[in-house]
Amino acid sequence: MNDNKEIFLCAICNIESGTCNEDCKFCTQSVKYKADIQRYKKKAIEQIVQEAKRARENNANGFCLVTAGKGLNDKRLAFVCEAARAVKKENLGLILIACNGTASVEQLETLKQAGIDAYNHNLETAQDFYSQIVTTHTWEERYETCKNVKKVGLRLICGGIFGLGETQEQRVSMLESIASLEPMNVPLNFFHPNEALPIVKNSVSRQEAFELIELARKMVPSAKKIMVAGGRELMFADEQYKIFEKGANAFVIGDYLTTAGRTPADDIAELEKLGFSIKRERK
Repeated sequence: MNDNKEIFLCAICNIESGTCNEDCKFCTQSVKYKADIQRYKKKAIEQIVQEAKRARENNANGFCLVTAGKGLNDKRLAFVCEAARAVKKENLGLILIACNGTASVEQLETLKQAGIDAYNHNLETAQDFYSQIVTTHTWEERYETCKNVKKVGLRLICGGIFGLGETQEQRVSMLESIASLEPMNVPLNFFHPNEALPIVKNSVSRQEAFELIELARKMVPSAKKIMVAGGRELMFADEQYKIFEKGANAFVIGDYLTTAGRTPADDIAELEKLGFSIKRERK
């Protein structure tokens, strides 16, 4: 249980959308499934900076630059670095996070030099279930990237997604793997169905979702933050703030990558009504 009543907020900036050639069955960003989403190669740097400023105004501490695709290449790396430098120049005090797929030690070093503070790379699911939801790359590649993040001294953010048809044993297995990496932040996502995707529905009940938050808190003791991310509104509806009773102490504020979230004002008002304070951490 989260006893300190202090909540960490993170905002997502989708700086490259819907251009991914991978076949992850849970992801609308894959071109394979032709989901009805916005698709673009590069968001304007000026717009990224404005979103960062708005995130800070909405009490976010973290700001995550997300790209579509398996991982970093030279062009994508250069673009993320350009965006990072532009945001850092504003001196907003945000913890700047990159989420750009698989990455080498050299690429992560370059991001660090550009001002990135943390790297988010989720294992997504259990090692023995991964090939059933993704065939174009391996779970092992993801795990290796997480180890690379630790090698260069960036903060590691590593979580996964529940409700893809995995068993409870596989959920535990994923959390064991995450725990072995000792991340500072564990984002828990709950599958958000889309008619274009091959996975039809989320197999997790609300009660199971609450129990998974408790389990993550117990199994990943290194994590300073257990964050509820994608699928929060759909999974928990009018009970979404009960996540803090189960051990969560962070969530994503505003919109997600391709789905809309609650307005930041509504979330903040509800948090204050319930007696929570928002962590005022500055980088």
